[in-house]
Amino acid sequence: MKRLKDILYKVAVKEVYGNIDITIGTLHFDSRKVGSGDVFVAQKGVTVDGHQFIEKAVSLGAEAIVCEEMPNDRSEEVAYIIVEDSNAALAIMAANYYNNPSKSLQLVGVTGTNGKTTIASLLCQLFKKAGYKVGLLSTVKVMVDEEEFKATHTTPNSVAINQYLSKMVETGVDYCFMEVSSHGIHQKRTEGLEFSGGVFTNLSHDHLDYHETFAEYRDVKKAFFDSLPKSAFALVNIDDKNGQIMLQNTKANKQTYALKTLGDFKAKVLEKRLSGTLLTINGIEVWTKLIGEFNAYNLLAIYGVAELLGLEKIEILRIVSELESVSGRFQYTVSDDGVTAIVDYAHTPDALKNVLQTINDIRTGNETVITVVGCGGDRDTTKRPKMALIASQLSDQVVFTSDNPRTEDPQSIIDEMEIGVAAENYKKTLSIVDRRQAIKTACKLAKSGDIVLVAGKGHETYQEVNGVRHHFDDLEEVINYFNQLKKH
Repeated sequence: MKRLKDILYKVAVKEVYGNIDITIGTLHFDSRKVGSGDVFVAQKGVTVDGHQFIEKAVSLGAEAIVCEEMPNDRSEEVAYIIVEDSNAALAIMAANYYNNPSKSLQLVGVTGTNGKTTIASLLCQLFKKAGYKVGLLSTVKVMVDEEEFKATHTTPNSVAINQYLSKMVETGVDYCFMEVSSHGIHQKRTEGLEFSGGVFTNLSHDHLDYHETFAEYRDVKKAFFDSLPKSAFALVNIDDKNGQIMLQNTKANKQTYALKTLGDFKAKVLEKRLSGTLLTINGIEVWTKLIGEFNAYNLLAIYGVAELLGLEKIEILRIVSELESVSGRFQYTVSDDGVTAIVDYAHTPDALKNVLQTINDIRTGNETVITVVGCGGDRDTTKRPKMALIASQLSDQVVFTSDNPRTEDPQSIIDEMEIGVAAENYKKTLSIVDRRQAIKTACKLAKSGDIVLVAGKGHETYQEVNGVRHHFDDLEEVINYFNQLKKH
């Protein structure tokens, strides 16, 4: 059992009503889960205000309420703690509740628009191969040493983060690598965590449905580095003009990586093939199974983190050459008649451009590149014409289709995308609303040697239409179609 006053340690409390020297049950931010003796934290969310459910939480047996505004009806038996920010309070309380697990392992946060999942997942792979027990908090999955859990958000809620970290400490995990999203930072889900290091990948157009301006999106990322302690490192991609901004106010040890400019960690791509990349990292040659310049950046970040955490340089490079690509990130399969299909999570203009440039770099010039792409519904609409512009400029043929339309009309999303297509490229585009049909059509259009890129969903195994999730896996669809061809 925990004492309420102990878990309020370091929370910015404005006022207290009632007794906080009491033992409490569990921490909740969902009033429906509250039971006798629990604490309910009322958060102001994007769509729902938890303050509306204080009365319900009290009726279900909550002994303490943490909120930003005192409710009109107060119960004499309940402690009310008024705080400046409920999101920050919940995160700090969760860390205290689980005995601050982030202090008992080395926690590294990875933030940026693209590359977070790849870097966190490959760091997990690398440190495992180096003989350590490792944890992972990513978009794709959560790993506690050998145990796997399903991921629901890029950055889980603060209670879940500390629950997982606590499990990791119990299991003897040495290192945990965590994707840190802009939503997670903005909603203070990472408050109260002690990071050993932070990585900044890059910044491009994304999440402007949530962050109103690009400057706000950038400053939210920067807030993560501002909060790093002196004992941590801040490793940033200095080829991105925002890299320097991330370092402006950090107390952490400032480190940089780059392909095009000078950095503490430097790489040069020597050879690009569909089977992998030959590059030098800090002057030493290494062959990797990962493909493309964007992965050279990812590998450089991984190398930098591993060296900053004390691994031997030669050992790091040996393991880098063994790393396997991450699910849904430039995953490819080849049909019996020589058509290469690539599935990638690219769902931002920048990521799509990176993947298509990589394909164009490694092609011989005789192949046709056919891209299947859509845009998510109920999300940033300004990137739709940009995605279509990039796809139609850098591909020989494009099939516009549905991504996760969610509650929007898929055809309307495609119409908004098509606005971005330049007149001279319009002839090479097709629109097929049904994603399965779109993938089939692209594969049918391809001849031996051609390359089909299916972009946008990557590792996802569902499609959300009219707010309902159906099983759907891009790689599975491609393989099924290739297998059907074998039978005929």
